[in-house]
Amino acid sequence: MDCWRHGSRINDFTNGYSMNLTRNFTLSELTKSDTAIRKGINNNPNAEQVEKLKALCENILQPTRDEWGVVSVSSGYRSQALCQAIGSVSTSQHARGQAADFECHTVDNKQLFEWVTNELDFDQAILEFYTGTPESGWLHVSYNKDGNRKQKLRAFRNDAGKTQYEEI
Repeated sequence: MDCWRHGSRINDFTNGYSMNLTRNFTLSELTKSDTAIRKGINNNPNAEQVEKLKALCENILQPTRDEWGVVSVSSGYRSQALCQAIGSVSTSQHARGQAADFECHTVDNKQLFEWVTNELDFDQAILEFYTGTPESGWLHVSYNKDGNRKQKLRAFRNDAGKTQYEEI
């Protein structure tokens, strides 16, 4: 049996959009995409990707929520078609269900980045487009249950306006 929500087919195993990945995070929250809805792109993860999203929530997002309060996820899972539509690469950890972009409005994003990288087991953490003001930028954090690199990066625009990454 298939369920339909927002014009997208949700497979039986997801129990629709209400499937809880952890106490405070749902599959709906980690797969929502206005671009996918607007362009009619299927952004439904398969069972393996759902398990990776669950591990991401258990190891990164839920502990962050427990420490800092509400976590605003701006991007979680992205299907390969969605990656292509937004100009991302299909090999992104978002496409594997291993990454989320988020922020917490109760804490400066740099402070949040430092807490995540000091307190949690993560694969990659990127402080994206932080300018020094508390609400600037966001965090991209991934989790890989098969082994985490603990890679810490900063994303910024160079003089030519291109996104550049540097290790921190």
